[in-house]
Amino acid sequence: MMLMLPFVWLSYTILNGKQANDVAFKFLNVWAFGFNTLMGYRYKILNREFVKKDKAYIFIVNHNSYLDALAVVRVIPQSFKPLGKIEMTKIPIFGFIYKRLVVLIDRSSKKSRDQSVLALKNQIAIGQSILIFPEGTMNKTSDHLTDFYDGAFRIAIETQTPILPFNIINTKGLMPRLNPTAIKPGLITCVFSPEFEVKGLTLEDLPQLKAKVFAEMEAQLIQFKGLPKQAN
Repeated sequence: MMLMLPFVWLSYTILNGKQANDVAFKFLNVWAFGFNTLMGYRYKILNREFVKKDKAYIFIVNHNSYLDALAVVRVIPQSFKPLGKIEMTKIPIFGFIYKRLVVLIDRSSKKSRDQSVLALKNQIAIGQSILIFPEGTMNKTSDHLTDFYDGAFRIAIETQTPILPFNIINTKGLMPRLNPTAIKPGLITCVFSPEFEVKGLTLEDLPQLKAKVFAEMEAQLIQFKGLPKQAN
């Protein structure tokens, strides 16, 4: 990662907007490829044809491990601007670059939450895809998914941008949340779903849209992880 930092920094120094994101994303992919190779991570990517490279989406994905941040770079075939926790900026050197790669949010601050929503909408306005973990944080439960926040769905409706959900499977086993140093090589499976069109939807439709996306992602996890359906 350290070798790529100057190139990512230059991308945002020389270029602007989506062009800067696109170039920085290419360097991130080089880093991710090298890190995956070094650590012995292999990928099985299903339904990636659902992602049109020239179309802006709101990507939403489950979150079980620190390894998810690496996986999304490797599997999404276009650049994107993720929503990221402000706490990560405290990491020396990396934090300096991180601030340019993501839209920062301090969930304890309403002002920060409002500003992050505006920043994400501005990214969509220039044709840039964004990525949000709808659970808000890593899943610390035994449930397939935890409850989704409204944010991603509200932005989708207000900007009329389609939602494209996908699941990352097995990162929790390869890099456990409670012991991220206990890493091991293995296969990471990523499964994309068809996009959810939001054209014509209003905020009154938000609960139903959120429920449909949740059901789709849960069904994927049940199918590809061989998990039983949760009791209601």
